[in-house]
Amino acid sequence: MTLRNDSQPWYRERWPWLLMAGPAIVIVAGIVTLWLAVVSNDGLVTDDYYKQGLAVNQRLQRDHKAGGLGLHADIMRSGDKVRLLLGADGQVNLPPAITLKLAHPTRSGLDQAVQMVAEGQGFYSGKLTGELAGRWLVSLEDPAGEWRLHGEWLADTGEPLRLDAKAAN
Repeated sequence: MTLRNDSQPWYRERWPWLLMAGPAIVIVAGIVTLWLAVVSNDGLVTDDYYKQGLAVNQRLQRDHKAGGLGLHADIMRSGDKVRLLLGADGQVNLPPAITLKLAHPTRSGLDQAVQMVAEGQGFYSGKLTGELAGRWLVSLEDPAGEWRLHGEWLADTGEPLRLDAKAAN
């Protein structure tokens, strides 16, 4: 019987490192996943979902009021400037300022509320606080909260958005 004396230390062998690589990759992936969960704002869950559910009827009444007035708006964007033309089928007193709300469907941290100031003849202008890219939920409201126009906008296309209360009803 002969003894072999050609063994190397364990850290010079390939197999222990190969066996340790799997668990090490899982640990690194877990740390990256934890970091993404802590840093990112998912914004999908709201704290006051019950109150929001109760407010649905109020929002629907405002939509019907806008339809009754025959309101429609065209929203255009150039860089960080937003301009809109608000019109109606009948004679309507347009407010001196209106609020344009831009809500990102999944990331509430990107939401914006733009104060639009009247320029005359139904034209309003305002300035964005952040960059718009992708799909946005748009809501246009008067200061008294009596009516509302809403729709979806693909901001990257460069096309103006047409909000029509009669089409929404």
